[in-house]
Amino acid sequence: MYGWEMLSFNIHDGFLEAIVRGNRSGLLTASDYNNLCQCENLDDVKMHLTATEYGPYLQNEPSPLHTTTIVEKCTLKLVDEYKHMLCQATEPLSTFLQYITYGHMIDNVVLIVTGTLHERDVNELLEKCHPLGMFDSIASLAVAQNMRELYRLVLVDTPLAPYFSECITSEDLDDMNIEIMRNTLYKAYLEDFYKFCQKLGGATAEIMCDLLSFEADRRAVNITINSIGTELTRDDRRKLYSNFGLLYPYGHEELAVCEDVDQVRGAMEKYPPYQSIFAKISYGESQMLDKAFYEEEVRRLCLSFEQQFHYAVFFAYIRLREQEIRNLMWISECVAQNQKNRVHDSVVFMF
Repeated sequence: MYGWEMLSFNIHDGFLEAIVRGNRSGLLTASDYNNLCQCENLDDVKMHLTATEYGPYLQNEPSPLHTTTIVEKCTLKLVDEYKHMLCQATEPLSTFLQYITYGHMIDNVVLIVTGTLHERDVNELLEKCHPLGMFDSIASLAVAQNMRELYRLVLVDTPLAPYFSECITSEDLDDMNIEIMRNTLYKAYLEDFYKFCQKLGGATAEIMCDLLSFEADRRAVNITINSIGTELTRDDRRKLYSNFGLLYPYGHEELAVCEDVDQVRGAMEKYPPYQSIFAKISYGESQMLDKAFYEEEVRRLCLSFEQQFHYAVFFAYIRLREQEIRNLMWISECVAQNQKNRVHDSVVFMF
Protein backbone atom coordinates (compact mmCIF):
# COMPACT_ATOMS: atom_id res chain seq x y z
CA MET A 1 0.00 0.00 0.00
CA TYR A 2 1.36 3.42 -0.99
CA GLY A 3 2.79 5.38 1.93
CA TRP A 4 3.31 2.43 4.26
CA GLU A 5 6.83 1.61 3.00
CA MET A 6 8.41 3.74 5.72
CA LEU A 7 7.23 1.26 8.39
CA SER A 8 9.22 -1.71 7.07
CA PHE A 9 11.50 -0.56 4.22
CA ASN A 10 14.57 0.02 6.40
CA ILE A 11 14.46 -3.48 7.90
CA HIS A 12 15.93 -5.06 4.77
CA ASP A 13 16.77 -2.22 2.37
CA GLY A 14 17.64 0.83 4.50
CA PHE A 15 21.38 0.09 4.56
CA LEU A 16 21.60 -0.26 0.77
CA GLU A 17 19.53 2.86 0.18
CA ALA A 18 21.96 4.77 2.40
CA ILE A 19 24.88 3.30 0.41
CA VAL A 20 23.42 4.31 -2.95
CA ARG A 21 22.58 7.83 -1.74
CA GLY A 22 26.14 8.14 -0.46
CA ASN A 23 27.51 6.95 -3.82
CA ARG A 24 25.34 9.51 -5.58
CA SER A 25 27.27 12.32 -3.84
CA GLY A 26 30.38 11.08 -5.70
CA LEU A 27 28.93 11.82 -9.16
CA LEU A 28 30.82 14.49 -11.10
CA THR A 29 29.43 18.02 -10.84
CA ALA A 30 29.21 20.82 -13.42
CA SER A 31 32.49 22.31 -12.11
CA ASP A 32 34.21 18.92 -12.58
CA TYR A 33 33.03 18.81 -16.18
CA ASN A 34 34.15 22.40 -16.80
CA ASN A 35 37.63 21.49 -15.51
CA LEU A 36 37.72 18.32 -17.64
CA CYS A 37 36.75 20.31 -20.73
CA GLN A 38 39.84 22.51 -20.21
CA CYS A 39 42.26 19.55 -20.30
CA GLU A 40 44.94 19.56 -22.99
CA ASN A 41 45.59 15.80 -23.10
CA LEU A 42 44.40 12.53 -21.58
CA ASP A 43 47.01 12.68 -18.82
CA ASP A 44 45.37 15.93 -17.66
CA VAL A 45 41.99 14.12 -17.70
CA LYS A 46 43.48 11.33 -15.61
CA MET A 47 45.02 13.82 -13.17
CA HIS A 48 41.67 15.49 -12.60
CA LEU A 49 39.80 12.18 -12.25
CA THR A 50 42.39 10.98 -9.71
CA ALA A 51 40.97 13.58 -7.31
CA THR A 52 37.48 12.03 -7.66
CA GLU A 53 36.13 8.59 -6.73
CA TYR A 54 37.68 7.22 -9.94
CA GLY A 55 41.15 7.86 -8.47
CA PRO A 56 41.94 4.31 -7.20
CA TYR A 57 40.97 2.84 -10.58
CA LEU A 58 43.14 5.18 -12.68
CA GLN A 59 46.13 6.09 -10.52
CA ASN A 60 48.33 3.15 -11.60
CA GLU A 61 47.64 3.43 -15.33
CA PRO A 62 50.82 4.26 -17.29
CA SER A 63 51.13 6.89 -20.03
CA PRO A 64 50.22 7.20 -22.84
CA LEU A 65 46.58 6.73 -21.92
CA HIS A 66 43.80 5.77 -24.34
CA THR A 67 40.12 6.71 -24.19
CA THR A 68 39.21 3.01 -24.00
CA THR A 69 41.34 2.64 -20.84
CA ILE A 70 39.57 5.54 -19.10
CA VAL A 71 36.12 4.20 -20.04
CA GLU A 72 37.08 0.65 -19.02
CA LYS A 73 38.32 1.71 -15.56
CA CYS A 74 35.32 3.97 -14.92
CA THR A 75 32.99 1.11 -15.92
CA LEU A 76 34.89 -1.19 -13.55
CA LYS A 77 33.99 1.15 -10.67
CA LEU A 78 30.30 0.97 -11.62
CA VAL A 79 30.48 -2.85 -11.81
CA ASP A 80 32.16 -3.08 -8.39
CA GLU A 81 29.46 -0.89 -6.83
CA TYR A 82 26.72 -2.90 -8.50
CA LYS A 83 28.16 -6.24 -7.31
CA HIS A 84 28.50 -4.88 -3.77
CA MET A 85 24.83 -3.86 -3.76
CA LEU A 86 23.71 -7.18 -5.27
CA CYS A 87 25.64 -9.18 -2.64
CA GLN A 88 23.95 -7.25 0.18
CA ALA A 89 20.44 -7.27 -1.32
CA THR A 90 17.56 -9.53 -0.28
CA GLU A 91 14.38 -10.26 -2.22
CA PRO A 92 12.71 -8.47 -3.95
CA LEU A 93 15.54 -5.91 -4.29
CA SER A 94 18.00 -8.54 -5.60
CA THR A 95 15.60 -9.42 -8.45
CA PHE A 96 15.08 -5.69 -9.15
CA LEU A 97 18.86 -5.18 -9.41
CA GLN A 98 19.16 -8.16 -11.77
CA TYR A 99 16.46 -6.70 -14.02
CA ILE A 100 18.64 -3.59 -14.47
CA THR A 101 21.35 -5.70 -16.18
CA TYR A 102 19.08 -7.45 -18.70
CA GLY A 103 19.34 -4.52 -21.13
CA HIS A 104 23.13 -4.94 -21.19
CA MET A 105 22.69 -8.69 -21.77
CA ILE A 106 20.57 -7.97 -24.84
CA ASP A 107 23.18 -5.50 -26.15
CA ASN A 108 25.95 -8.05 -25.59
CA VAL A 109 24.02 -10.79 -27.44
CA VAL A 110 23.46 -8.46 -30.40
CA LEU A 111 27.12 -7.34 -30.37
CA ILE A 112 28.44 -10.94 -30.47
CA VAL A 113 25.98 -12.10 -33.14
CA THR A 114 26.56 -9.04 -35.36
CA GLY A 115 30.35 -9.30 -34.97
CA THR A 116 30.30 -13.01 -35.84
CA LEU A 117 28.19 -12.26 -38.91
CA HIS A 118 30.94 -9.89 -40.07
CA GLU A 119 33.67 -12.46 -39.25
CA ARG A 120 35.15 -10.62 -36.28
CA ASP A 121 37.24 -12.49 -33.70
CA VAL A 122 35.11 -13.70 -30.76
CA ASN A 123 37.71 -12.76 -28.11
CA GLU A 124 37.90 -9.23 -29.50
CA LEU A 125 34.09 -8.99 -29.33
CA LEU A 126 34.01 -10.31 -25.76
CA GLU A 127 36.36 -7.52 -24.68
CA LYS A 128 33.86 -4.98 -26.03
CA CYS A 129 30.90 -6.49 -24.15
CA HIS A 130 29.53 -4.57 -21.18
CA PRO A 131 30.61 -6.34 -17.95
CA LEU A 132 27.14 -5.95 -16.38
CA GLY A 133 25.64 -8.02 -19.20
CA MET A 134 28.00 -11.00 -19.16
CA PHE A 135 26.78 -14.59 -18.63
CA ASP A 136 28.52 -17.98 -18.66
CA SER A 137 27.77 -19.21 -22.17
CA ILE A 138 28.09 -15.90 -24.02
CA ALA A 139 31.10 -17.03 -26.09
CA SER A 140 29.00 -19.88 -27.56
CA LEU A 141 26.76 -17.34 -29.33
CA ALA A 142 29.23 -17.32 -32.21
CA VAL A 143 28.11 -20.77 -33.47
CA ALA A 144 24.42 -19.87 -33.98
CA GLN A 145 23.18 -19.50 -37.57
CA ASN A 146 19.56 -18.49 -36.89
CA MET A 147 17.28 -17.38 -34.04
CA ARG A 148 16.16 -20.92 -33.20
CA GLU A 149 19.77 -22.12 -32.75
CA LEU A 150 20.61 -18.99 -30.78
CA TYR A 151 17.88 -19.84 -28.30
CA ARG A 152 18.36 -23.63 -28.17
CA LEU A 153 22.16 -23.63 -27.84
CA VAL A 154 22.78 -20.65 -25.60
CA LEU A 155 19.98 -18.46 -24.33
CA VAL A 156 17.61 -21.10 -22.95
CA ASP A 157 19.52 -21.07 -19.63
CA THR A 158 19.79 -17.27 -19.29
CA PRO A 159 17.32 -14.71 -17.88
CA LEU A 160 16.61 -13.62 -21.49
CA ALA A 161 14.94 -16.95 -22.38
CA PRO A 162 11.32 -15.78 -21.75
CA TYR A 163 11.84 -12.75 -24.03
CA PHE A 164 12.76 -14.91 -27.03
CA SER A 165 9.28 -16.37 -27.51
CA GLU A 166 8.35 -13.61 -30.00
CA CYS A 167 11.48 -13.77 -32.14
CA ILE A 168 12.26 -17.47 -32.55
CA THR A 169 12.27 -17.99 -36.32
CA SER A 170 14.29 -20.17 -38.66
CA GLU A 171 15.39 -17.19 -40.77
CA ASP A 172 19.12 -16.75 -41.14
CA LEU A 173 20.66 -13.96 -39.10
CA ASP A 174 21.40 -10.81 -41.09
CA ASP A 175 21.76 -7.16 -40.06
CA MET A 176 18.04 -6.39 -40.44
CA ASN A 177 16.88 -9.50 -38.55
CA ILE A 178 19.39 -8.86 -35.76
CA GLU A 179 18.13 -5.28 -35.29
CA ILE A 180 14.52 -6.52 -35.23
CA MET A 181 15.60 -9.15 -32.68
CA ARG A 182 17.21 -6.46 -30.49
CA ASN A 183 14.07 -4.31 -30.47
CA THR A 184 11.73 -7.29 -29.93
CA LEU A 185 13.82 -8.43 -26.95
CA TYR A 186 13.92 -4.90 -25.52
CA LYS A 187 10.14 -4.62 -25.89
CA ALA A 188 9.58 -7.89 -23.99
CA TYR A 189 12.18 -6.93 -21.35
CA LEU A 190 10.70 -3.46 -20.70
CA GLU A 191 7.16 -4.84 -20.47
CA ASP A 192 8.31 -7.55 -18.03
CA PHE A 193 10.24 -5.01 -15.88
CA TYR A 194 7.19 -2.70 -15.92
CA LYS A 195 4.90 -5.48 -14.66
CA PHE A 196 7.43 -6.43 -11.96
CA CYS A 197 7.57 -2.82 -10.72
CA GLN A 198 3.76 -2.62 -10.68
CA LYS A 199 3.69 -5.74 -8.49
CA LEU A 200 6.09 -4.10 -6.03
CA GLY A 201 3.61 -1.24 -5.61
CA GLY A 202 4.04 1.94 -3.57
CA ALA A 203 6.55 4.65 -4.44
CA THR A 204 8.69 2.13 -6.37
CA ALA A 205 5.82 1.44 -8.78
CA GLU A 206 4.96 5.13 -9.14
CA ILE A 207 8.48 6.33 -9.94
CA MET A 208 9.76 3.30 -11.87
CA CYS A 209 6.67 3.08 -14.09
CA ASP A 210 7.23 6.74 -15.03
CA LEU A 211 10.93 6.12 -15.82
CA LEU A 212 10.21 2.95 -17.81
CA SER A 213 7.38 4.66 -19.71
CA PHE A 214 9.81 7.38 -20.74
CA GLU A 215 12.31 4.72 -21.86
CA ALA A 216 9.59 2.94 -23.89
CA ASP A 217 8.52 6.22 -25.56
CA ARG A 218 12.12 7.13 -26.39
CA ARG A 219 12.66 3.72 -27.98
CA ALA A 220 9.45 4.13 -30.01
CA VAL A 221 10.73 7.46 -31.39
CA ASN A 222 14.19 6.01 -32.16
CA ILE A 223 12.71 2.94 -33.88
CA THR A 224 10.51 5.21 -36.01
CA ILE A 225 13.35 7.54 -37.06
CA ASN A 226 15.80 4.69 -37.73
CA SER A 227 13.27 2.74 -39.82
CA ILE A 228 12.37 5.65 -42.10
CA GLY A 229 13.49 4.73 -45.63
CA THR A 230 14.02 1.03 -44.81
CA GLU A 231 11.99 -2.01 -45.90
CA LEU A 232 10.34 -2.29 -42.46
CA THR A 233 6.57 -2.09 -42.94
CA ARG A 234 4.22 -0.01 -40.78
CA ASP A 235 2.81 -3.14 -39.12
CA ASP A 236 6.30 -4.47 -38.36
CA ARG A 237 7.25 -1.10 -36.92
CA ARG A 238 4.16 -1.04 -34.70
CA LYS A 239 4.97 -4.53 -33.35
CA LEU A 240 8.30 -3.21 -32.00
CA TYR A 241 6.67 -0.55 -29.78
CA SER A 242 6.17 -1.42 -26.10
CA ASN A 243 2.56 -1.84 -24.94
CA PHE A 244 2.75 0.87 -22.27
CA GLY A 245 3.94 4.44 -21.92
CA LEU A 246 2.51 7.89 -22.52
CA LEU A 247 2.37 7.27 -26.29
CA TYR A 248 0.47 3.99 -25.97
CA PRO A 249 -1.74 3.38 -27.91
CA TYR A 250 -2.68 6.48 -29.94
CA GLY A 251 0.83 7.91 -30.24
CA HIS A 252 2.06 4.56 -31.57
CA GLU A 253 -0.60 4.63 -34.31
CA GLU A 254 0.67 8.05 -35.42
CA LEU A 255 4.37 7.11 -35.22
CA ALA A 256 3.79 3.94 -37.25
CA VAL A 257 2.75 5.98 -40.32
CA CYS A 258 5.44 8.72 -40.07
CA GLU A 259 7.66 9.03 -43.13
CA ASP A 260 10.08 11.79 -42.06
CA VAL A 261 11.45 13.44 -38.91
CA ASP A 262 9.06 16.40 -39.09
CA GLN A 263 6.06 14.05 -39.02
CA VAL A 264 7.55 12.37 -35.92
CA ARG A 265 7.93 15.82 -34.38
CA GLY A 266 4.29 16.66 -35.17
CA ALA A 267 3.10 13.46 -33.49
CA MET A 268 5.26 13.99 -30.39
CA GLU A 269 4.42 17.66 -29.85
CA LYS A 270 0.84 16.66 -28.98
CA TYR A 271 2.20 15.29 -25.69
CA PRO A 272 3.20 18.13 -23.30
CA PRO A 273 6.13 16.29 -21.59
CA TYR A 274 7.80 15.86 -24.98
CA GLN A 275 7.15 19.35 -26.36
CA SER A 276 10.16 20.73 -24.46
CA ILE A 277 12.42 18.02 -25.92
CA PHE A 278 11.49 18.77 -29.53
CA ALA A 279 11.60 22.54 -28.88
CA LYS A 280 15.39 22.18 -28.46
CA ILE A 281 15.96 20.90 -32.01
CA SER A 282 15.36 22.56 -35.37
CA TYR A 283 12.94 21.25 -37.97
CA GLY A 284 14.35 18.47 -40.16
CA GLU A 285 17.27 17.55 -37.90
CA SER A 286 17.51 14.60 -35.53
CA GLN A 287 21.21 14.66 -34.57
CA MET A 288 20.61 16.54 -31.31
CA LEU A 289 17.54 14.49 -30.40
CA ASP A 290 19.56 11.88 -28.47
CA LYS A 291 21.12 14.57 -26.27
CA ALA A 292 17.72 16.18 -25.63
CA PHE A 293 16.31 12.79 -24.55
CA TYR A 294 19.34 12.12 -22.33
CA GLU A 295 18.92 15.52 -20.64
CA GLU A 296 15.25 14.80 -19.92
CA GLU A 297 16.12 11.32 -18.63
CA VAL A 298 18.79 12.74 -16.29
CA ARG A 299 16.29 15.31 -14.96
CA ARG A 300 13.81 12.53 -14.16
CA LEU A 301 16.48 10.29 -12.62
CA CYS A 302 17.65 13.10 -10.33
CA LEU A 303 14.06 13.73 -9.20
CA SER A 304 13.76 10.11 -8.05
CA PHE A 305 16.22 10.91 -5.24
CA GLU A 306 13.75 13.43 -3.80
CA GLN A 307 11.58 10.59 -2.40
CA GLN A 308 12.57 7.93 0.11
CA PHE A 309 11.75 4.26 0.74
CA HIS A 310 11.72 3.01 -2.85
CA TYR A 311 13.93 1.02 -5.25
CA ALA A 312 13.99 3.57 -8.10
CA VAL A 313 17.10 5.20 -6.55
CA PHE A 314 19.13 2.07 -7.45
CA PHE A 315 17.96 2.22 -11.07
CA ALA A 316 18.54 5.99 -11.18
CA TYR A 317 22.03 5.78 -9.72
CA ILE A 318 23.22 3.13 -12.19
CA ARG A 319 21.73 5.07 -15.12
CA LEU A 320 23.39 8.31 -13.94
CA ARG A 321 26.75 6.54 -13.64
CA GLU A 322 26.33 5.20 -17.18
CA GLN A 323 25.56 8.73 -18.42
CA GLU A 324 28.64 9.99 -16.58
CA ILE A 325 30.78 7.36 -18.35
CA ARG A 326 29.31 8.44 -21.72
CA ASN A 327 30.23 12.03 -20.84
CA LEU A 328 33.80 11.03 -19.94
CA MET A 329 34.15 9.03 -23.15
CA TRP A 330 33.03 12.00 -25.26
CA ILE A 331 35.32 14.46 -23.44
CA SER A 332 38.29 12.06 -23.67
CA GLU A 333 37.71 11.51 -27.41
CA CYS A 334 37.47 15.26 -28.06
CA VAL A 335 40.67 15.91 -26.08
CA ALA A 336 42.54 13.00 -27.75
CA GLN A 337 41.53 14.14 -31.25
CA ASN A 338 42.12 17.83 -30.52
CA GLN A 339 38.44 18.71 -31.13
CA LYS A 340 37.93 20.80 -28.00
CA ASN A 341 35.51 23.12 -29.80
CA ARG A 342 33.01 20.20 -29.89
CA VAL A 343 33.53 19.07 -26.31
CA HIS A 344 30.22 20.50 -25.04
CA ASP A 345 28.14 19.03 -27.89
CA SER A 346 27.26 15.75 -26.15
CA VAL A 347 28.00 16.37 -22.47
CA VAL A 348 24.87 16.08 -20.30
CA PHE A 349 25.27 17.89 -16.95
CA MET A 350 23.67 16.25 -13.92
CA PHE A 351 24.03 18.48 -10.85
